[in-house]
Amino acid sequence: MDSESLRTFVAVHRAGGFSAAADALHRSQPAISRRIALLEAELRAPLFERVAGGVVLSSMGRALLPQAERVLAALRDAADVAGDLRAGQAGPVALAAVGTLAGEPLTRQLRRFAAAFSKVQLSLRTATSDQVSDLVRRGEVTLGLRYYDDPEPDLVSHPLRPEPLGVVCAPEHPRAGDGVASLRDLKGERWLAFPKPDERGEVSAGKIFAEFLVRDVARIAWTAVDSLTAQKRLVEAGFGIALLPQGAVAEELAAGSLARIRVEDLQASNPVCAVVRADGYLSPAARALLGWLQAEI
Repeated sequence: MDSESLRTFVAVHRAGGFSAAADALHRSQPAISRRIALLEAELRAPLFERVAGGVVLSSMGRALLPQAERVLAALRDAADVAGDLRAGQAGPVALAAVGTLAGEPLTRQLRRFAAAFSKVQLSLRTATSDQVSDLVRRGEVTLGLRYYDDPEPDLVSHPLRPEPLGVVCAPEHPRAGDGVASLRDLKGERWLAFPKPDERGEVSAGKIFAEFLVRDVARIAWTAVDSLTAQKRLVEAGFGIALLPQGAVAEELAAGSLARIRVEDLQASNPVCAVVRADGYLSPAARALLGWLQAEI
């Protein structure tokens, strides 16, 4: 069993088929098929089962997948270490973050990073919290920013500054710039919120519902909107109010296109963590970025 076989196996799984994997790896489909056949012969078990439109993992494939991903992640670590030593530089850094965390605090640190490590290639992608952890776990990114910590032993969670939340409305709303004693006073409003979390959704999406539940309000009128930008635009247009990260609405509040509703009994925030692999390699640049995020976000 060699690394190329494992790389081919993981590529077929992620692509959902042999042809798509061949395209992703820039190889022919027969070459991909031969590589998988040799690996299956070595393991004495099939790795995939054919279904309509592609393939899915067999029981052996499901058992092999996490081990293969760990091996490939370790090989990428080794390549990064060697690259750092050869170049005398700090190495590339790949970052994954929940989209709502990509506000001014993060962009400020990314500008600082770019100035300090001008020759380092920095890549950024967005995902849900669970997806962020999976990307870090598989070694596809160096560092992840997510809501809540991840208790799995193969990851290390570093707590960052919590993200404060506040209720915002259109400037024309009757309560714009005003305050209420309790969130219960807003239970009759139309709310805009992220879709409720499921096994693939964002773990922080249920915050507004949880805040009402602890105040004995089981139901509110709400509309599911899966984009932070769309929520802000809809609130601006008067289609509802929302509980949003204060850093994400700072520009709109300053410009007057959104207004706050102060809620005396609401001190809401989302816990934020940076996650890295427990046994993963962090380049000097990655360590610097993590330290800045811990100190200032």
